[in-house]
Amino acid sequence: MEVILLERVPKLGQMGQTVRVRDGYARNYLLPLGKALRATGANKERFEKQRAQLEARNLERRKEAEEVNEKLNGQSFVLIRSAGESGVLYGSVATRDLAEVITGAGFSVERQQIQLSQPIKTLGLHQVGILLHPEVEAKVTVNVARSADEAERQARGEDVFTREELDLDELGLEVGAALEEYDRPDRRGSDEDAEQTGEEA
Repeated sequence: MEVILLERVPKLGQMGQTVRVRDGYARNYLLPLGKALRATGANKERFEKQRAQLEARNLERRKEAEEVNEKLNGQSFVLIRSAGESGVLYGSVATRDLAEVITGAGFSVERQQIQLSQPIKTLGLHQVGILLHPEVEAKVTVNVARSADEAERQARGEDVFTREELDLDELGLEVGAALEEYDRPDRRGSDEDAEQTGEEA
């Protein structure tokens, strides 16, 4: 289907361009959201008459988006989720979950604006884009953790899994060193002497 774009659509084209898209994409997304019109003769004339109004509306929306971007860009949002020891979530974090958290923090964001190619399935810090306007995108950090304490540690840059593994390694080294010290021949001899002295006493 050929459509006339009423605003810039990423990876598709600029306002006023006539582009060919799949019928489903046009019917389910572009047309109902007012991002495009069917490329008929009547609609082309209609677009040309309304071009100035559309451009003015686009500038106004962009200005509003830039104002929101100043506050939203760089923000961090914490989501507490259950996960296994390997860090894989029991479930996933989707655009709906992110929209709820960001909206709960006082920003008006729809799930369609969240640029997430696939759901988040692991703990950690994830960079996510929020398309506030076709020409304005904010970047936020999504901190997915099992607890508020773990989220704080991740925010400080700690790798909670690596740290736990290192602790276990350190513990193993300490135990190994203690065993080596105990098995030393000179050490074993002094222990035996001490035992014999104790028996004689």
